[in-house]
Amino acid sequence: MTKEDMNIVIVGHVDHGKSTLIGRLLADTESLPEGKLEQVKKTCQKNSKPFEYAFLLDALKDEQAQGITIDTARCFFKTQKRNYIIIDAPGHIEFLKNMITGAARAEAAILVIDAKEGVRENSKRHGYMLSMLGIKKIIVAVNKMDLVEYSRDIFENVVREYSLFLGELGVEPVMYIPISAFEGDNVAAKSIKMPWHYGMTVLEAMDFLPCEKKKTDKFFRMPVQDVYKFTKNGDDRRIVAGTVETGKIKKGDSVVFYPSGKKSIVKSIEAFPQKAIDGAEAGQATGFTLFEQIYIKRGEIMCIDGQQPPNVASRLYVNLFWLGKDAFCMDKKYSLKIGTQKVGAVLEKISSVMNSSDLSTEKKNFVACNEVAECVLRTDKPIAFDLVENMAETSRFVIVDNYEISGGGIILKTVDDKEKNVIDKVLLRNYKWEHSEISRENRAEQYSQKPVMMILTGEADGGKKAVAKALEKSLVLNGRFAYYLGIGSFLYGVDSDIKLQNNEEFNHDEHIRRFAEVANILMDAGLILIVTARMLTQRDLDLMRAISESNIEIVWVGDEVKTDLKADMVIDADTEKNVLMLKEYLKDKGYIFKF
Repeated sequence: MTKEDMNIVIVGHVDHGKSTLIGRLLADTESLPEGKLEQVKKTCQKNSKPFEYAFLLDALKDEQAQGITIDTARCFFKTQKRNYIIIDAPGHIEFLKNMITGAARAEAAILVIDAKEGVRENSKRHGYMLSMLGIKKIIVAVNKMDLVEYSRDIFENVVREYSLFLGELGVEPVMYIPISAFEGDNVAAKSIKMPWHYGMTVLEAMDFLPCEKKKTDKFFRMPVQDVYKFTKNGDDRRIVAGTVETGKIKKGDSVVFYPSGKKSIVKSIEAFPQKAIDGAEAGQATGFTLFEQIYIKRGEIMCIDGQQPPNVASRLYVNLFWLGKDAFCMDKKYSLKIGTQKVGAVLEKISSVMNSSDLSTEKKNFVACNEVAECVLRTDKPIAFDLVENMAETSRFVIVDNYEISGGGIILKTVDDKEKNVIDKVLLRNYKWEHSEISRENRAEQYSQKPVMMILTGEADGGKKAVAKALEKSLVLNGRFAYYLGIGSFLYGVDSDIKLQNNEEFNHDEHIRRFAEVANILMDAGLILIVTARMLTQRDLDLMRAISESNIEIVWVGDEVKTDLKADMVIDADTEKNVLMLKEYLKDKGYIFKF
């Protein structure tokens, strides 16, 4: 009979005995390399140091450096019932990073509290994080009972205090266990020193925890890690690679990628160094070739057509735990990472801020270190995700501030906005798109260029059109496939039905949507598209990026940017100089291959 697998994380305040408990579990289940326990004991004796089970983890680090397959952050052992992966969480940041980015996802937890020191702030913070991340199977191990003479009263005081705290979070631990990890009391064997405890040992309690629904039984989700193109020996495969997060898939399945909404059929499932296989399931790192050569980017989520799709939105209502040194505030740009997606994000609204230690709440316009907030985030472009109630694995995210993971959380729901209707239309468009026999890569190789829309914006009569037309002419005369799309051509053609007439209100958003759709078609044809727009705003640009499949570069023509737009370049109206500068820019950014 195949054993069950379970990932379980051990958390707790510094010096409350996490490492000692892990070391004891490894020793008592005979999961250490042969002779390792005796070797560490001899080393301690030689150095006149008292032996501690926590030293076993330090010894295993040395083993790992020598090539032995033991991961110091993830320890492995077995009981008669299960195979366990024990995840050590040395700190808040590491815990959040591992849990949310998928390096180590736990479905259960052991929370260690020192009986002598009692419930500390970190004990409460860890409890809150477990709650927020949806880990409901929690064992609370009240450790170091030997230091309080195995007092039942002290144990029950800890249980009473911590239960009151967790109760306010709506969390009820599976059980509380009085232990001494150092002495081995109630870890693998029942303790005769605490006859008043009739409950289970830690190992019995772990085996008692029910396993969650198998990941293979959930909807299929695979965040795209990358797309690889082969060229040697006539191999023309394009392999969409990643690790299957949940569910299972087989050759011939119809798949949809989100947030783009593009659809294709699985032609083959690749494995290395094996030959192609017929299926893949949760936990497997693999690659897929598709019948239709659709343009897929890193970060998209691959799903099976007909199963429940993920949400796609750019405004998210989240529960967030902040751990950064600097406060999480509204006037700053951050990066949001979920799965393999990474996008710019801003804090748009804070509904409430909670102190994770005492659960007090207040209205604030920032989130400080160790505070929890329910808030609205707005991303630069639509992302794909699931709500935590439907699929926790693709609901967890982290926030990066100055290249450091500074917070993380879960997505509770989407927030309606004006872009939602546009996003829905884009999903339908991509789902129904008629794909050419010529791939983007083929066009790029033939044209020696990649498609891009370069928008020149600024104040009226600022010299935008002259620069744009001169740039188009120079590119075409140099053998490039470029086109200048004048706004007048668009307004009195495609937009003739919504052009401002007879004092009727001009539908600006619909104008931007149509413009971006036309631009998307021209860039799908492989063109370098040059356009001009008066006083473009950041919202206009966000709307275009929600619609367009290609890159957009923003050039402000004038002395300084006069809107909230984040421009890539600011230039003056010197046409000749700027044409040379913009051509160099296109070359440096990789849009022009040969110059």
